Amino acid sequence: MNDSRSVPSPAPSRRDFLVRSALAAGAAPVLAGCASTSRAAPIPKAAPGAPLRQDAPVKIGVIGTGGMGTAHCNAFARLAKAGRFDCRIVALADVCDERLAHCQKQLQDEWQKDVKVDTYKDYTQLLARKDLHGVLIASPEHWHSKQAEDTIASGKDVYCEKPMTLHVEDAFRLCDVMQHNPERLLQVGTQYITEQRYLETGKLIKSGAVGLPTWSQTSYCRNSKDGEWNYYEINPEWQPGVNLDWEGWCGPSGKAPWDPKVYARWRRYKRYSTGIIGDLLVHQITPLIRALDQGWPVRVVASGAHIVDKAMENHDQVNLNVEFETGHVLTVAGSTCNEEGVPPMVRCNKATIFLGNMSEVVVRPQRIWAEEVEEQKIPCKVARDQQDELRVDWIESIRTRRPNLSQVELGTKVMVIVDLASRSLWTGKAFGFDPKTRAVSAC
Repeated sequence: MNDSRSVPSPAPSRRDFLVRSALAAGAAPVLAGCASTSRAAPIPKAAPGAPLRQDAPVKIGVIGTGGMGTAHCNAFARLAKAGRFDCRIVALADVCDERLAHCQKQLQDEWQKDVKVDTYKDYTQLLARKDLHGVLIASPEHWHSKQAEDTIASGKDVYCEKPMTLHVEDAFRLCDVMQHNPERLLQVGTQYITEQRYLETGKLIKSGAVGLPTWSQTSYCRNSKDGEWNYYEINPEWQPGVNLDWEGWCGPSGKAPWDPKVYARWRRYKRYSTGIIGDLLVHQITPLIRALDQGWPVRVVASGAHIVDKAMENHDQVNLNVEFETGHVLTVAGSTCNEEGVPPMVRCNKATIFLGNMSEVVVRPQRIWAEEVEEQKIPCKVARDQQDELRVDWIESIRTRRPNLSQVELGTKVMVIVDLASRSLWTGKAFGFDPKTRAVSAC
């Protein structure tokens, strides 16, 4: 990690932290399954990594071959074929036979005809391989922290799909794991962090040319006639115990009755996902708070509703208010029932930074500072595919061992927002966070 000082020191007792957080939240449903993933076990020491010669391909495995995992496989193979990097996908793991077979066939028939791709129903068998350099985790949110920690312990680098974890205590557990294993890399899959407009915004703020950031805003909004995430198809041939390990899928969240809707559309259910907050808003929040550099979120209040999609357990409209250590406030809107969001911008005391256009950053001075701050437009390069740029960054980091773009400290700050916002939605309370003790409390 670039700067371990940015991660607050551990609380005296992780068990005490969990107890305090649960009591403060006052909402068991929000915390369901937490204890099984935030273990008080000793932090593991990573096994030695597989050697990587300069003239040899980076070998990676993928855990989770549903829609996102298969898309990643195709993208990595496509980028390798185009010469962006030298990489081979050699192992896949998933609890579902049908998804495994489909992804394996696509790789071997379309992209990697000369590469053998092995499949595993148990991801720990994939991690037991000694030839893998990295593992991409595209499983549901409730598995992210456990599988990321296990991957690090096995001596491999990680690309973990967003959100980094389901609960904030799991995020701090990963912070501890990475601090104890600095030779390993962990990339969080929030691709907008590669956009130049956010990098330029960070430079402006750091330079002091626009004054102090006072208030920022962003959003992620879209619409759906049939309900968000209902487009994930249900295969009538799925049979738990026959061609699908349902208990293996439930894993850290605990046992549950078989439900194909939950399996295919888990983002709609609060036990397995924070919905809009963790699946959509993290994309916009992550690069913005990195550019702002305002320390840790210390207070979050959120409101949500079921306006159109009343069948979805998670909310279809949310609004967040996030306060940081400096006093800066970030407001965030998320919707799956109207696609008109708010333009991203940062209000500073001397000027306002507009980020609504990916190809430029616009700086407009406040009226009273017009003679001291110049209005300017900073052109920004727009990548054809931001997610591809993040994939390239990860592979290059594995090969060169330089720090990757989207690291665990930033992912943890985002998870403080995600977790506290989720608690606020379900309890109607505001929640505070103490960076020194990692304690969460209603306020």
